[in-house]
Amino acid sequence: MVPPVEGSDAALLPEFPRGPLDAYRARASFSWKELALFTEGEDMLRFKKTIFSALENDPLFARSPGADLSLEKYRELTFLRCKRIFEYDFLSVEDMFKSPLKVPALIQCLGMYDSSLAVKYLLHSLVFGSAVYSSGSERHLTYIQKIFSMEIFGCFALTELSHGSNTKAIRTTAHYDPATKEFIIHSPDFEAAKFWVGNMGKTATHAVVFAKLHVPGDQCHGLHPFIVQIRDPKTLLPMPGVMVGDMGKKLGQNGLDNGFAMFHKVRVPRQSLLNRMGDVTPEGSYVSPFKDVRQRFGVSLGGLSSGRVSILSLAVVNLKLAMAIALRFSATRRQFGPTEEEEIAVLEYPMQQCRLLPYLAAAYALDHFSKSLFLDLVEFQRGLASGDRSARQAELGREIHALASASKPLASWTAQQGIQECREACGGHGYLAMNRLGVLRDDNDPNCTYEGDNNVLLQQTSNYLLGLLAHRVQDGGCFRSPLKSVDFLDAYPSILDQKFEVSSVADCLDSAVALAAYKWLVCYLLRETYQKLNQEKRSGSSDFEARNNCQVSHGRPLALAFLELTVVQRFHEHVHQPCVPPSLRAVLGRLSALYALWSLSRHAALLYRGGYFSGEQAGEVLESAVLALCSQLKDDAVALVDVIAPPDFVLDSPIGRADGELYKNLWGAVLQESKVLERASWWPEFSVNKPVIGSLKSKL
Repeated sequence: MVPPVEGSDAALLPEFPRGPLDAYRARASFSWKELALFTEGEDMLRFKKTIFSALENDPLFARSPGADLSLEKYRELTFLRCKRIFEYDFLSVEDMFKSPLKVPALIQCLGMYDSSLAVKYLLHSLVFGSAVYSSGSERHLTYIQKIFSMEIFGCFALTELSHGSNTKAIRTTAHYDPATKEFIIHSPDFEAAKFWVGNMGKTATHAVVFAKLHVPGDQCHGLHPFIVQIRDPKTLLPMPGVMVGDMGKKLGQNGLDNGFAMFHKVRVPRQSLLNRMGDVTPEGSYVSPFKDVRQRFGVSLGGLSSGRVSILSLAVVNLKLAMAIALRFSATRRQFGPTEEEEIAVLEYPMQQCRLLPYLAAAYALDHFSKSLFLDLVEFQRGLASGDRSARQAELGREIHALASASKPLASWTAQQGIQECREACGGHGYLAMNRLGVLRDDNDPNCTYEGDNNVLLQQTSNYLLGLLAHRVQDGGCFRSPLKSVDFLDAYPSILDQKFEVSSVADCLDSAVALAAYKWLVCYLLRETYQKLNQEKRSGSSDFEARNNCQVSHGRPLALAFLELTVVQRFHEHVHQPCVPPSLRAVLGRLSALYALWSLSRHAALLYRGGYFSGEQAGEVLESAVLALCSQLKDDAVALVDVIAPPDFVLDSPIGRADGELYKNLWGAVLQESKVLERASWWPEFSVNKPVIGSLKSKL
């Protein structure tokens, strides 16, 4: 195991190199080191520094500027790097239970280095590993050790060629044969091939395969997970009856080998069934602790929530990296000015501020939310492992499912939009591949699709909220949930009577204002969606048709507004807790208010339509408040990205380096990529530039 980085706070958080960014760092209203310690804690900072230092000092992780790796080489290198991460043993199984937040921290560190590596590690250790742990029983614990020693390498095989989001239509079958006490895993045709499975293309030896379980008499008990060996761990050749292959080049994350598999009457032992939700006796009888088929189905797909929460974290990583690059660039890039002799940093322009700073606030708010939701998921999984079948445990699972289903769309779309804004805000330099914004954009893109299409997932959240309101209307029940995300709805009628009464910008510069507006907005959209759904049914539409007809202008914005409210609420509570150091309260309060008001401003039409806003003043105050907060945070922007940016080696962007030497770094990187350094002796001004080139050679 790699020993943690020791030493003083100065060694843990060293000063940045002197350079053009000094002016902004000097103007910051807070200490970036103090905020880093408050946000992460000393132990977590040492953990991350240990990981980053190991990567930087290991030749296997060396950056190769200008080297275009072949697809085959990139995937081979990603696998070897993943294997090395397990050899480093940054995080033991015991540590995972003791300090669960180190799990997403490790994933984030790997994601900052290379998204493909992070996802490869995640799919094996968390998605595959969690499926075995949370869906299996004691008889499957032997797999856990093999997972972390990489004796086996895993993948999660749910999606098929012809079905993805509609999991109930999955067609792979598992027929039980009591004579041999085996299940027969079979793909009835090519449309039932497992498809898009990460790690399956080249490297996975085992898969958690979802198939419809049949017992003698051809009675089907629905979708269940099975551990199936698909390759020989020594040769990586397919097992008998398994056809497995790689899907080829994608738009991004090409270090990850997505693959397909078909099964031709592959026999696996009875014990291969991950049996926490249901089992088959040796004689062939099906038994389950869950009498409700829907509850059993929900538990079987519980592993998807952990995947979605992890994607939330990875999307935040991509947004953080893009913000670090774009804001350091904006603080050093000078264009135009009040006089021809004086140019100012583009960060001084309100347009640049309003393009970038709301996404910086989003990075902080979503990062806090991702950590808190991960801890909620840990609580739920511990309940599963302990056999908790209480009503609270079941409700906790439903609430986490609703939150995770909306958080993946919100985070991946926010990152997608933010990265594109960063790319454009860096002008032509942002379009240069070596500055990494294009890679971040492409690598973030699949976050919008895998583990559930974003628009389909949002319907899961709106259905959850509609179900709660139906229970209230029909049975007089209360709005209560274990995580309290819906408790405010108990005041549903009185909230709908409220109006926006803030008349000045000064009174609007607090996230509490946005919180009140968001609560009204969610209540309004919930009422409108519920009424629209019932109207559709009364007009003769089936439940299927009615829900589809409600989703575009009702259910979708309801789900997004509810999740945005939850993020705003948790971040607001976090930055206003008594333990926040006095010197950090102002900047954290501004970040919280900016994210809340900026997110709310995108719902202005709904706020007017529902009557919460009236007249021109409401919209003008909201818009002016966002601009005022951007202006107030402008001088803090560089220090804020210093807190979230990884070391230069990991960030890997010439225009985003911590020294702020924008033009020297970019010029040197371009010369190195074009191989001009070796031919520079003919350059007429070589004698003047020789020291610069020598410095660049040593740096690069």
